Amino acid sequence: MARTGTAISAEDLTWTDPTCPVARTLDLVGDRWSLLIVRDAMDGARAFTDFQQRTGIARNILTDRLRRLVERGVLDRRTAPSGRRQLYTLTPAGRDLFTVIVALRQWGERHAFAPGETHSVLVDDHGQPLPRLQPIGSAGTLADLDTTRVRKVR
Repeated sequence: MARTGTAISAEDLTWTDPTCPVARTLDLVGDRWSLLIVRDAMDGARAFTDFQQRTGIARNILTDRLRRLVERGVLDRRTAPSGRRQLYTLTPAGRDLFTVIVALRQWGERHAFAPGETHSVLVDDHGQPLPRLQPIGSAGTLADLDTTRVRKVR
């Protein structure tokens, strides 16, 4: 059952840390394969074979992750017009992960490669690399560890 546009409640899963948005997000999409499936869906993968070829993931694991991503409202599943296969597309919640994927990509570009090592780069419509993502505070200045804190809300 897809949950397009609705939040997942505390009753739907056993949460690692029920009050932390970071922990809940990781409980929903935080494993390696789920994020790679989301990345590939953003890059145009739609069919099971697309995801399998791009990631090299085992069929049973891919089946499980696709099912979970549909159940958790990240992907939508529809039968192809031919009726012979299922197609997966990002829901609005899945599309909202774009910034997360870009942040992971940019962190990887800075920290996961040796200087001069070849890697892919995400570019905009003009062929230029995206500027580094930077959180901005309410005053319009850069936010970082020294200028933010966590506050619980109801």
